Amino acid sequence: MRRTRLTPAPLRPRDVLHVGSAGLRTRPLRVVLSALGVAIGIATMIAVVGISASSKAQLLRTLDALGTNMLVATPGQGMFGEKVQLSERSPGMVGRIDGVQQVGATGDLGQPVRRSEKIPPEETGGITVKAASEGLLRTLRGSMTSGTWLNAANGRYPSVVLGHVSARRLGVAVGRQVAIGGRYFTVIGVLDPLPLAPEIERAALVGWPAARKLLAFDGHPTALYERSTDASVQDVRDLIPHTVDPENPRNVQVTDPSSALQAKAATEGAFTDLLLGLGGVALLVGGVGVANTMIISVLERRHEIGLRRSMGATRGQVRLQFVTESLLLSGLGGLAGIVLGAAATYAFAASGGIPWVVPPWAVGGGFGATLVIGTVAGLYPAVRAARLSPTLALHAV
Repeated sequence: MRRTRLTPAPLRPRDVLHVGSAGLRTRPLRVVLSALGVAIGIATMIAVVGISASSKAQLLRTLDALGTNMLVATPGQGMFGEKVQLSERSPGMVGRIDGVQQVGATGDLGQPVRRSEKIPPEETGGITVKAASEGLLRTLRGSMTSGTWLNAANGRYPSVVLGHVSARRLGVAVGRQVAIGGRYFTVIGVLDPLPLAPEIERAALVGWPAARKLLAFDGHPTALYERSTDASVQDVRDLIPHTVDPENPRNVQVTDPSSALQAKAATEGAFTDLLLGLGGVALLVGGVGVANTMIISVLERRHEIGLRRSMGATRGQVRLQFVTESLLLSGLGGLAGIVLGAAATYAFAASGGIPWVVPPWAVGGGFGATLVIGTVAGLYPAVRAARLSPTLALHAV
């Protein structure tokens, strides 16, 4: 009689998922604990990348709002280290350079500002008093928290505008008075933060005419702020020193205040490498936990493995069952980690009022890492399960 060789029926994808999830359905608590390690690792990585990307997005948004076309000219040092002054006419001279759109100026007055004359003059709180031109606020693209800016009318009288840091340190608001140069000035406005001009945030600003009349200001600016078209920034930067001081252009220093924010945005993710490494270690520990769970599962289910093998299941099908179970286990942990990491990023962004950004590559990469971890962690237990002898597996029970 001719023998017919039996061929095991192939497993359909639905069958693979069914047998692969059998161990997860019967041991839910173990599944949760095993997936927790993977979830913590992925959540850490997603949160670190998301928080870094959100902070960078906020910096770029700030740069877009403030622009990268502002330059600041200040007096340098002479050949022999002597103090150099900018010409009183330098704001007008800079304003005539091709491409320059707006010009503002400040001049240091060397006066302390205090809430009251009874406070010692040496207790300045780090606040400087500056004369300010009318065009300064427009050049800085600043805005007022409260009150009004200096203009042709109020700039002639004892009135002062405070940077937001100065107002907080002095503890005064619009309508109050502060002591400057032996007399009281009325606070007429408080500025919003100015990321491109931190020195203005820590200053008390008086009108140019009032500074000349009441505080013996000599009219020489100590800082020139200018806005130019984006296409002419470099040309203007080269022309400013020669325009302000044609005889000694080296006496004029020109800086780009937006470069600090640009550098910060470019290096925002540099510090995240360490935290990403910690997330990777947590993910590796989670993978070890998955492998340990799968090995225990193989030992506990030897009877099931032996029964399936005796009923015609091939070694490849047994391997596929346990690799699928490992993938499902790590995949559940990965999904939970992505949700937790995105939630942590959202909480950080909402608390700081910044954009919520979770890069798609971080989500895809994180989930892909969990699948790799699941495959590696389940490979050895799957091979071990496939090598079990059906007779010995059934006899062990």
